[in-house]
Amino acid sequence: MNWKLISRAALTIVAAAVVLFGVSTALAPVAAGNAQANREELMTLLLPGSTSFEEEEYTGEDTCIKAVYKADNGYVVCTAAAGYVGDVVLLVGVDNDGIVTGVTVQELSETFGLGARARSDGDFLVQFLGTSGEAAVGEDIDALTGATVTSKAVTKAVNAAAAFVTGADVSSSATEWGDW
Repeated sequence: MNWKLISRAALTIVAAAVVLFGVSTALAPVAAGNAQANREELMTLLLPGSTSFEEEEYTGEDTCIKAVYKADNGYVVCTAAAGYVGDVVLLVGVDNDGIVTGVTVQELSETFGLGARARSDGDFLVQFLGTSGEAAVGEDIDALTGATVTSKAVTKAVNAAAAFVTGADVSSSATEWGDW
C-alpha cells in the first residue's frame, strides 16, 4: 500500500470539504434573503394590492394555522390539514373582508396521480377564490377524482384561513370536521 498516495487523497478530500463548508456558510445569508424575497413575491400574488407583510404571532386554538402574515389589505395564512398520506400545507390569501384571494399548495405528499394533483390542478384550486370560510366538498367544491380526503384537507385549510380573518372561533365548528 502506498500511504503517501492515500494520505494525499485524504488531505485533498478534507481540504475540499473545508472549502465547501466555508462557501456554504458565507452564502447562507444570501440564500435566506432570496427565500424571503421569493416568499414575499408569492404572498403579493396571493393577496393582490399588498406591498409588505409582517409575521404575526398566532396564539389561537386552530391547529390548522401555522403562521400568519399581515398586510394592510388582509392576511396570508399558512395552514396545514391532514390529507390521505400526510399534511397538506397551503398559503392562503384572505382580504380584510374574509374573502379568499389566492391559494397555493406549499407541501404535500399525497398519492401520485390522485391527491398530488391538488398542487397543480388549477380548476380545483380556483374553486376556492371568492369563498369566505364556508366552502364544502360536494357543495361548493368539486373534489379531485379519487382524492376526496385530499380535497377535504385543502378545503379545511382554506376555511381555517378565512375563519381566522373573520374571527370565527374554532369552537363554533367553522374549521372543525369529523373523521373522514
